[in-house]
Amino acid sequence: MPIILAIETSSELASCALLLDAPRGAKVLSRESGGVRTHSQSVLPMVQELLNEAGIKLADCEAITFGAGPGSFTGVRTACGVAQGLAFGADLPVLPLLTLAAMAEACRARTGAVEVLAVLDARMNEVYWAQYRYDGGWTTVVEPVLSAPEAVQPLAVDGLAACGNGFAAYPQAFEGKAFAAGAHPDIVPHARELALLAAPALAAGQALPAAAAQPLYLRNKVAYTSAERQAINAAKAGA
Repeated sequence: MPIILAIETSSELASCALLLDAPRGAKVLSRESGGVRTHSQSVLPMVQELLNEAGIKLADCEAITFGAGPGSFTGVRTACGVAQGLAFGADLPVLPLLTLAAMAEACRARTGAVEVLAVLDARMNEVYWAQYRYDGGWTTVVEPVLSAPEAVQPLAVDGLAACGNGFAAYPQAFEGKAFAAGAHPDIVPHARELALLAAPALAAGQALPAAAAQPLYLRNKVAYTSAERQAINAAKAGA
């Protein structure tokens, strides 16, 4: 099992995780911190805590994965920039992974469902959503979409499980829709699931040089903030 560091900051919850090999299979250590305004300050301390707990250095990792989006502009830029900065310093490849896929993995772990609809609040009365199917690995049924919550239209599948804070943000838009019944609105992207998804992605040769990593925007790109530039520079210096 490869050692992989994961960084996720696309929503109100910032998280970091470390995938490790263990006698009984993969082991994941994780940290999380709430409050989107503090993401750029909380990531690096969480990374250091995880490395200290595991008793390893960043250079012992085989790759760094991050939640590439969709999600908060500030959040996905922060995760991408910090992952790139750390990867440059430690000469590691990066794995940009979709936040909605991480949500689907969390939903499968909780419910056992193999057909999952993930809906993430995009603010401004819109949501990001995608549909996934699991059969020993994940395949995408509906690619990530940005739409009004009323326009979410998953393919009809028996046993479809739904998750994401989009259901909590726009309850009236989903009222009466069969696919929304029993949704899990507390599931948001987390580095724990990114770390688990990164292992097969790394084995499949999906890793990229740090310079090639890019966030996934379903809206127009905007500039880095000063706080994000500070976090990126700190990551490079620390590595």
